[in-house]
Amino acid sequence: MTTSTLGYPRIGEQREWKKALEAYWAKQTTEDELHKEMKDIRLNHLKKQQASGIDVIPVGDFTYYDHMLDMAVMFGLIPERYGKISGQVPLDTYFSMARGSQDVPACEMTKWYNTNYHYIVPELEGLTPSLTDNRPLALYKEAKKELGIEGKPVLVGPYSFLKLAKHYETAQFGDWLQQLTPLYSQVLKELADVGVLWVQIDEPSLTGDVSEEELALIQQAYETLRSDVPQLNILLQTYFDAVDAYETIVELPVAGIGLDFVHDGGKNLHAVETKGFPGDKVLAAGVIDGRNIWKAKVIDKLTLLQQLERSVADHSKLWVQPSASLLHTPVTVKNETELDPTLKRALSFADEKLLEVVTLKKLLESKEDGDRTAIQENEQLFKDLEATGWRKEQPDTAPFEEVKRPLSYEERRQKQLEKWDLPILPTTTIGSFPQTKEVRRLRAQLKKGNLSQEAYTEQIEAHIRTWIQHQEDIGLDVLVHGEFERNDMVEFFGERLDGFAFTKHAWVQSYGSRGVKPPIIYGDVAFKSPMTVEETVYAQSLTKLPVKGMLTGPVTILNWSFERDDLPKRQVAFQIAEAIRAEVAALEEAGIEMIQIDEPALREGLPLKRDDWQSYLDWAVHAFRLSSSYVKDTTQVHTHMCYSEFQDIIDAISALDADVISIETSRSQGDILSTFEDNVYDKGIGLGVYDIHSPRVPAKEEMLHVIHRALSVLPADLFWVNPDCGLKTRSEEETIAALKEMVSAAVVAREEVSSKS
Repeated sequence: MTTSTLGYPRIGEQREWKKALEAYWAKQTTEDELHKEMKDIRLNHLKKQQASGIDVIPVGDFTYYDHMLDMAVMFGLIPERYGKISGQVPLDTYFSMARGSQDVPACEMTKWYNTNYHYIVPELEGLTPSLTDNRPLALYKEAKKELGIEGKPVLVGPYSFLKLAKHYETAQFGDWLQQLTPLYSQVLKELADVGVLWVQIDEPSLTGDVSEEELALIQQAYETLRSDVPQLNILLQTYFDAVDAYETIVELPVAGIGLDFVHDGGKNLHAVETKGFPGDKVLAAGVIDGRNIWKAKVIDKLTLLQQLERSVADHSKLWVQPSASLLHTPVTVKNETELDPTLKRALSFADEKLLEVVTLKKLLESKEDGDRTAIQENEQLFKDLEATGWRKEQPDTAPFEEVKRPLSYEERRQKQLEKWDLPILPTTTIGSFPQTKEVRRLRAQLKKGNLSQEAYTEQIEAHIRTWIQHQEDIGLDVLVHGEFERNDMVEFFGERLDGFAFTKHAWVQSYGSRGVKPPIIYGDVAFKSPMTVEETVYAQSLTKLPVKGMLTGPVTILNWSFERDDLPKRQVAFQIAEAIRAEVAALEEAGIEMIQIDEPALREGLPLKRDDWQSYLDWAVHAFRLSSSYVKDTTQVHTHMCYSEFQDIIDAISALDADVISIETSRSQGDILSTFEDNVYDKGIGLGVYDIHSPRVPAKEEMLHVIHRALSVLPADLFWVNPDCGLKTRSEEETIAALKEMVSAAVVAREEVSSKS
């Protein structure tokens, strides 16, 4: 039996990867120094996997920013706005595509399937692909030369790459696949020529909805790859759900098939048992959860693998591995010295998951009933967890009744117009302002006990005063307090609710060098006391303009946490919703009657198969409405979403019944606007007019162009002007400059609208 893994976290045990990148972007290091640091980090990651006992180790999953961006650059798919480039793409062009520059906007960024990882979306329009650099080959050679590792190069497969790309007509899909397939063949041939044994081609899109026409094109593409490079073993890897077209997929001309047996709802196992598995192929069984952080029940996993063994006649062709890349988990539990000991024993991050995989192999290969210590310790762990009341193993059976605000949006809107008296095209921001080193230092001092609560509050209030003044000077119509007291939009709330635990070093990559430390939901979630009232009320006392109360919504808190796996997700979401509902009531009671409940992760939780969408959207919408519907008619409820394919869920967005929603549109160059050409949206809406994830300050004319496009499909009296996301990652100088341009653009557009009426 063989052990394998699909990918390893890039961020580093002490976030070395992040620090190296940001030092280079800040011009504190040279390109040569960056390459050296990245090589050291990359090799260290390979050493750790090698030391754990994993047999087949991936290479090429490491990146300087994003693996989809790597694929686009490798195939020369560089949009014309970055200049004409032939041959190997310069590093600064690569980063410009990811982050933008002062003169050129970045490529679009959106969620990687239903995860909180963001990838850079390849743009294809007007481009002809060509192989610029065989990056997997270079990384394979490096691993073999430096560490003696016979690595497994990893590529995003041609089908998934195209499904995740943009700017080509659906009818052109087959043409693009035909253009890309020879390039994949060239990459694979060069790998085969140096003796590569296995290549992992990731095709997670095969777990979504695949048409018969697409299946035929996929079959043709993989037949070409097999014909062109017959000597190379291809592992076709799927994850995140079950493969519906099982019989077709397992008969593709590849040497192995990777299936997810954790997030498949039991469908992959059922297919293997009832339809069989080809005797000439490897079955790479994803049995350890690559997305969550709980230790597996060893007995359950052994039983699963024994079931699979009955369908794989040659047990040497059964590989044991995680269900997905460990990119989605923190690096190691060992550094978490302050967690409850029982809870810590229950956790398994990337390094621990590698050991779980190796342990399963050893137990399966054991010919005797001898030392079963690993099983006994695992069984005792789960008994200890049950004794604490943390594990309930409850089925998802409880129905829920609809909740809604007493008045319709139109009826509420009239009352809110009178109450707030805002100008047409009102301007606001999404919530956060720059989190400077000074702000982070204050929080660290408070946490370490080096600063009193009184002194901390005084300093935070000083930052709030400064930014209330900045917002008034800039000319914004609706203000925010800036969120200087918040470390993270989910962690902040989790720290103040029952049922959450927190780590010190468990960082996970969200996009680029941006990492998050997801809270751990281990018990029942409940409200304890007001969490945001003090700072919001203080900010409101400083201005006559409205200040929004800023909250994170229940679905986002759930999706951006490591959730408990013993309760259905929707039940946990409803618990969180009741807690947020209590906070909304506390804000309203304190006189804050414009409240934003952000749900940026609502779309990302959408199942990969359309047949499963409605069930998820029903409970997600219910959770939001549970948190937001018990307010006065004049209280204006806002929400925010970012970097998602909104056309998929426009009806659900409307069903949230928020008075105002803000949605990202800048990185997609306004592509979301096509949604509103085909669908009527009858509530307040702000389409982000500039990209806050880029350091560039866009000109007024650029933002005005976005506003004009928006007003071509949306009524001016419903439209708000705002950035596309929070501003915590930007500098004070960038933020003020960009917001001044934004307000100037709004003023021009306001005058244009008034002159036409």
